[in-house]
Amino acid sequence: MFELVEKLEKQRSLTLAEYEYLLENRTDEIAGILAQKARQAREAVYGKAVYIRGLIEVGNICKNDCLYCGIRGSNKDCERYRLTENDILSCCDNGYKLGFRTFVMQGGEDAYFNDDFMCGVISKIKSKYPDCAVTLSLGEKSYESYKRLFDAGADRYLLRHETADKEHYEKLHPESMSYENRMECLKNLKEIGYQTGCGFMVGSPYQTYANLSKDLKFVEEFKPQMCGVGPFIPHKATPFKDYPAGSAELTCYILSIIRLIQPRILLPATTALGTALQDGREKGLLSGANVVMPNLSPVEQRKKYELYNNKLNTGAEAAEAVKALAKKIESVGYFIVTDRGDIKKEGN
Repeated sequence: MFELVEKLEKQRSLTLAEYEYLLENRTDEIAGILAQKARQAREAVYGKAVYIRGLIEVGNICKNDCLYCGIRGSNKDCERYRLTENDILSCCDNGYKLGFRTFVMQGGEDAYFNDDFMCGVISKIKSKYPDCAVTLSLGEKSYESYKRLFDAGADRYLLRHETADKEHYEKLHPESMSYENRMECLKNLKEIGYQTGCGFMVGSPYQTYANLSKDLKFVEEFKPQMCGVGPFIPHKATPFKDYPAGSAELTCYILSIIRLIQPRILLPATTALGTALQDGREKGLLSGANVVMPNLSPVEQRKKYELYNNKLNTGAEAAEAVKALAKKIESVGYFIVTDRGDIKKEGN
């Protein structure tokens, strides 16, 4: 095991079988060593800085019916909402005053947020706050749509691949969605010039260590600028409601591996990790993460964007509590910076 960790640290690459062995044979000792090496790798590039992103959940209406997601189209108990352009711009105004220099607009796949609407919002944000980055996470779109949004000023796009195994993908999604299209979208985003983020759940139904090793190999080969990894947490109104949640500890272990694969990657300590474990966000930072994404959405809408049971949206997860968040981050030896937080390139 120690030889594998050393090989990963030096070569930034393992075989599928080696990744699987590293996952299957996880121990507290190996996890500790990996976390220490991951911290060294991220601090060599980013120091002790943690980047904050203001998350704006623009709407919870979604045409898709992913089997794990609380805002899936067939969930009749979901109280739906959409933010107006003014709502979104108001969130950005509040966020800017609080020190946010990246705004992340996330939502279900909803035709209301078409290219015309989103391009208008993006151009207004970039015009008012030229020192800020705009990140989108609005699902699968055509190459032409992605290009329009990019040309309007969007800097980054998050599209979690969810699993790099086609057979596993089909167990988590309806027939109307395809693994091939998800991968094509990610390829298009990179080709257009976005800082591109992928990501996956840890412990999702039917997942094996072999599946997870493919996710790690995908991250290694695709070389995303960002990668969102969080434990699977079931939602009460989905077909997976009775499945066990994924392991927060395994999630942190995987964060450390990803940091060693790609030392410059932007790696969030996700809300799901904070939901699964009381100090999950802090443990994520100590495992190699360097991004947190507090919620800037209107307070009255936050509970409605429930992707999984008991999703955090108050306390230090709320953007208004940025001082409380800063204290929690400082308690583990890091500090928040007011910065766009772009990925650092070689030589920077």
